Amino acid sequence: MLSKLRAYFIIDPLVIGITVFMGTLSFLVSFVDKDGRKQHEMSRFWARIMMMVCGVRLETRGLEKVDRAKNYVFVGNHLSFMDTPVVLANIPQQFLFLVNIRFVQMPFLGWHLQRTGHFGVDSTDMRASLKVMTEAAKKIEERKLSVLLFPEGTRSKDGALKEFKEGAAYIAIKSGATVMPFALRGTREIIGVGSLVVRPGKVEFLVGEPISTEGMTVKDRGVLTEKMRVAIAALLESPQP
Repeated sequence: MLSKLRAYFIIDPLVIGITVFMGTLSFLVSFVDKDGRKQHEMSRFWARIMMMVCGVRLETRGLEKVDRAKNYVFVGNHLSFMDTPVVLANIPQQFLFLVNIRFVQMPFLGWHLQRTGHFGVDSTDMRASLKVMTEAAKKIEERKLSVLLFPEGTRSKDGALKEFKEGAAYIAIKSGATVMPFALRGTREIIGVGSLVVRPGKVEFLVGEPISTEGMTVKDRGVLTEKMRVAIAALLESPQP
């Protein structure tokens, strides 16, 4: 009961208030931030505050594998709304998200997503989704940016790894970018799907070995998708230190 009261009357209002404030500030900064770097740093600052407010105790492994001079397609499992702050706070690169279109249409958060160039994907419209993925691949090549996707497409309610959609593989192959798999453990225990109760706890952010797309064509997207899933599953099954 005390944990619920703490969540409802202290943590949740703080999360909403900070998100509204930072989203509005980011929107204003966007008019003078041509390359989005300032907004990304603001997003990272927001993410660190979220983790602190929610009581996240973080452990990372494998981040040294991320070459800051390269661009990647980051892919990982999706358990909780807390996944976003964790990846934002810890991946040492500027990157763009591919998110559900409904988040882009939200006030404050949506304003930030739109102005920073993140991609909204409508999973019910295949033609529109293909257009967005092609645009994402183009931005990787032209602007030398990375993108991040959760290939399951939605959060896993029971924590089990779901089947992957092929969009991440399509973007990686079209852009020629290396795939960087990662796994999250513990975010579902911080805040579960459909819950408003935030519970402090330990979160692990595990980065795997990069997967090259050299020599692949879009016909190989199924093979690459399976490689990604196998790599993430192995990270999730790895023993805790």
